[in-house]
Amino acid sequence: METTSKRKARKAQQVTLLGMLIDIILGIIKLLAGYAANSQALIADGIHSLSDAATDILVIVITHFSHHVPDANHPYGHARFETMGTLLLGSSLITIALLLAYNYLTLAVSGQNQVTPGWPALLVAFVSIAAKEWIFHYTKKAGEKLRSNLLIANAWHSRTDAFSSIIVLIGVAGSMLGVHWFDLVAALIVALIILKIGWQLVWDSSKELVDSSADPEQVEELRETLFTAEGILNVHDLRTRRMGQDILLDVHLQVSSDISVSEGHQIGAHAAQQLLKQHSFINDVIYHIDAEDDHNVNHRKSMALLPLRNKVLSALKANWPEMPKIQKLTLHYLNQQIDIEIVFNATQLKNGPTPLNSEKIKQQIMQRNKQLPWLGKVVVYIQQNTNP
Repeated sequence: METTSKRKARKAQQVTLLGMLIDIILGIIKLLAGYAANSQALIADGIHSLSDAATDILVIVITHFSHHVPDANHPYGHARFETMGTLLLGSSLITIALLLAYNYLTLAVSGQNQVTPGWPALLVAFVSIAAKEWIFHYTKKAGEKLRSNLLIANAWHSRTDAFSSIIVLIGVAGSMLGVHWFDLVAALIVALIILKIGWQLVWDSSKELVDSSADPEQVEELRETLFTAEGILNVHDLRTRRMGQDILLDVHLQVSSDISVSEGHQIGAHAAQQLLKQHSFINDVIYHIDAEDDHNVNHRKSMALLPLRNKVLSALKANWPEMPKIQKLTLHYLNQQIDIEIVFNATQLKNGPTPLNSEKIKQQIMQRNKQLPWLGKVVVYIQQNTNP
């Protein structure tokens, strides 16, 4: 059975293959027409179209890998392959922009463009503009539907060919009218536009590769969704990073300190599921359940930690060796202290050398352990024996 990821990859490859076929056809036609009509600009534009076809092959290969399901080596998926491909595409756009500017400037300075092209060059340039503009909109729409940055980047790459053909159209028309400097002005304008598009793609991809956060508006939207989840008292340390079109999120969720660990986990699970349902761009949610507001605590640096269960029990028994056997011990770590709930068996207390009730036991624990800096409140329960 075909997965959603494979279906998206197949659709992206179909779109790219169509663009590649048109690029090859246009490239060959431009080269032949350029030689026949004495248009150096059209010949250069034909080379540009064939370079687009080569880029399409890159997109097909990367799309194949980027939609693979997560595996042991890539537990978050392979979307970063798309990011890498977008980075390469942006770099190629920058290179093409610089080469186009250099090529047309060289033609203008050398005077090679003084030869008046024939009308077939105008016709081919117009057809190229129309074809590449159609491919741009078709590919961009598919990229947005499939949520593929790589397809969208390739769509803009296709539009650079349309810009290049506009240069040819203006340059040929200007040459036919005797205004040869049209080539130079048009080349510089389009080169700057292509350079801007390429730089934007490279910049956005670079931010993703260094784990930049999602947009502030998206982060606030996610925070608001979490606050609507049942049982969430506060949200802090919400961190995001991009992977392709998706966002990975980890967050601290504060819940009531009186509930069980399992209930806190369920509250977090419901909140995470709510995020995934309401925001399609969320790929993965990692949540940490807090019993108190600890957003000022830096968990990533060494800090004074409170003792765990074994050390707590050892301290209690060391300070009161004759303490009755504990049936159940519950520890609450709050405000850098440990609140203790202890359950004793009523039968054992009756059979002991000295009758004890919950209040006496509490007093003994507090008095014998008052030197412990981490000891907070103590609550004692006596469990009655319900056996007949």
